[in-house]
Amino acid sequence: MTIEIKVPVLPESVADASIATWHVKVGDKVSRDQNLVDIETDKVVLEVVSPEEGTITEIMDAEGDTVLGEQIIAKLEQGDGASSSKETATKAPSQPSTSSTKGKSVEIKVPVLPESVADATIATWHVQPGEAVSRDQNLVDIETDKVVLEVVAPADGSISELLAQEGDTVTAEQVIANFSEGAGAAAPAEKEASDTDSADENDALSPSVRRLLAEKGVDAANIKGSGKGGRITKEDVEKHLKGGDAKPASKEAPEAPAALVGERTEKRVPMTRLRKTIATRLLEAKNSTAMLTTFNEINMKPIMDLRKQYQESFEKRHGIRLGFMSFYVKAVTEALKRFPEVNASIDGDDIVYHNYFDISIAVSTPRGLVTPVLRDCDALGMAGIESGIKSLALKGRDGKLAMDDLQGGNFTITNGGVFGSLLSTPIINPPQSAILGMHKIQDRPMAVNGKVEILPMMYLALSYDHRIVDGKESVGFLVTVKEMLEDPTRLLLDV
Repeated sequence: MTIEIKVPVLPESVADASIATWHVKVGDKVSRDQNLVDIETDKVVLEVVSPEEGTITEIMDAEGDTVLGEQIIAKLEQGDGASSSKETATKAPSQPSTSSTKGKSVEIKVPVLPESVADATIATWHVQPGEAVSRDQNLVDIETDKVVLEVVAPADGSISELLAQEGDTVTAEQVIANFSEGAGAAAPAEKEASDTDSADENDALSPSVRRLLAEKGVDAANIKGSGKGGRITKEDVEKHLKGGDAKPASKEAPEAPAALVGERTEKRVPMTRLRKTIATRLLEAKNSTAMLTTFNEINMKPIMDLRKQYQESFEKRHGIRLGFMSFYVKAVTEALKRFPEVNASIDGDDIVYHNYFDISIAVSTPRGLVTPVLRDCDALGMAGIESGIKSLALKGRDGKLAMDDLQGGNFTITNGGVFGSLLSTPIINPPQSAILGMHKIQDRPMAVNGKVEILPMMYLALSYDHRIVDGKESVGFLVTVKEMLEDPTRLLLDV
């Protein structure tokens, strides 16, 4: 049976998206819940997973193509894909086994940490002792206050000993494992030559399932898979989280009191370092600033019309999609020039006025909210802004943000509209003095020249530190952003 692979339904404020990365090609065998393609919107990256086991028979849109919600982008022929496992098994004996001899031992160390970071935490071990790995394969994620560092294998071989466990605090260049070059390198061949059940077991944790397990802190060993060969699916994880796995146990013990059936449970897990840092900074912002929020609304029709008119030619010329964020950044930069107090910060009893325009862009990542900085926005064109935001979003998604990407920033833009937020009061990102919240674009009846028109409207929210920014400046700043966005020609004419 042929199954159509479609783009997910996009948020209302997102008009279209781009194919970022295909993880499969035509002819590839795929398992259920395996990530097939990453689809990128203005601010978030959506994963499209395989609904069933089968083979990719057709890919209709290449990387970089612009796509719409629910557009068909590929076709999958449903099947068990057992032939690929058999082919691999027949090829396995021909692989050389000389590399299985034990090689020299190498110490796996924590990387050198940035100057402002004293220690780090072992977040996730991706391999276990005795497991064969290839050169440059990620062994462990090490989490600092804001960035995640990957430690990769120096050569083909295997981990012989773990010296630090997940959750342990470590310091720079601390030895956290011993690695044997060449040891166990024949293990993959042995696994490929095993029966199909073992192959299914290896595929049990697809990328989306692994991510869900990591986010919820669930051990895969505690979940019974319902997929072929015991494969764990996302539905199995969700059922486990809801306590669904406990139901069969009640049949084994019918004499148990009724009160024990459906017993409520709790799970206590320590905060990650990033979550602790976010909590500390948010509390600091609430306690150490005189924070106030003012609101306005924007008619987004002029920008939507302009974007629709020039989207294709812009993408052909610059090789990147024209999104809404470049308009927001441009409008904010012009408003910061006119209201320098909003671009300033308090340092003790001094006010520091910044004569440059570094804007932090709030990015949601699997580990929490981070605010990488887009620098010198006044010197960037629309294409430069779009390219910079895309680069920061991809780094955030992949945990590749460096400390330099996160330090500095005079003002923050956060766009909760991509998640459906209609209105919010964003919290200032210290030591900055203000943050602008963009929201969902929604059709609403508006009075225009004495008549009612249905227009795509969006609420703006500016939270600011009243110690440095007065009401006059905050309202003037927000009105300037509104005027720039409702009449984009102002951005070109500087009026």
